[in-house]
Amino acid sequence: MTTVRIIGAPTDYGANRRGVDMGPSAIRYGGLAEQLASAGVETVDAGDLAVPRAEERDPDTHTPSEGDAKFLRETEDVCRRLADEVSGTLVAGNVPLVLGGDHSIAIGSLVGSARDAEIGAVWFDAHADLNTPATTPSGNVHGMPLAAALGMDEFADTEWANAPGLSPENVALVGLRSVDEAEVDVIRDHGFAAYTMSDIDERGITDVTEEALGVASAGVDGVHVSLDLDWLDPKEAPGVGTPVRGGATYREAHSAMEIVDEAGCLRSMELVEVNPTLDQHNETAALATELAASAFGKRVL
Repeated sequence: MTTVRIIGAPTDYGANRRGVDMGPSAIRYGGLAEQLASAGVETVDAGDLAVPRAEERDPDTHTPSEGDAKFLRETEDVCRRLADEVSGTLVAGNVPLVLGGDHSIAIGSLVGSARDAEIGAVWFDAHADLNTPATTPSGNVHGMPLAAALGMDEFADTEWANAPGLSPENVALVGLRSVDEAEVDVIRDHGFAAYTMSDIDERGITDVTEEALGVASAGVDGVHVSLDLDWLDPKEAPGVGTPVRGGATYREAHSAMEIVDEAGCLRSMELVEVNPTLDQHNETAALATELAASAFGKRVL
């Protein structure tokens, strides 16, 4: 039986709106353990990393060589510790499920998952998260985790943020609908497999997700799945900090997660950007628990 180790990373350092640091608690309260049990997996909850409140820190204490990246020192501290937790979970033979927190925590998830392994990644997200300090319009690191893990531009040779076992040819972006101009250039220059919501409309969620997983899993040891709840339409998932209309439906999201399970290559996973201060009756957090269960094998029949 699969054992899933739940790791909370309650940070909002990378976000533009406070409150997402309460995401891990909201997801647990939404019934995560019960949903995973119904999928037939055992769970071990490692609790939350200790994360000082953003209000107690100066966002500009440490700045990048070029451009802007807020709370960079604090993000580094969280991601270093998270990478150790994720790596240790895998060494113990369990599957790490990280609860954010904003999407900057993906740096730690990817670094930990890629430690001593070659991995791919499927990014279910409205955004590409391929900005760097020099290209970011906001300075918020939750728009940079993929660029950081891949060592792009200002993130080159940044040991704490780089995942050498991850290559662009094994990264698939699914559900894009809000991509900055600089990110468009990066996607084209590096040949990322990128699927917009229009691709999903035209081809269907099954075809797109299967192809994305094929790209991510080719020649690697396993795949990291990053699920940003803003991938879904705001009508389905209102409790997110950067909602974009026209996202995945409830059924499309479940179908995609079921395909993740059927592919048999899931190495690590994260649920990010659930912000209970923006949610309605905790429905986004509850949805996150349902989608995690589908990714770990829950079915109607």
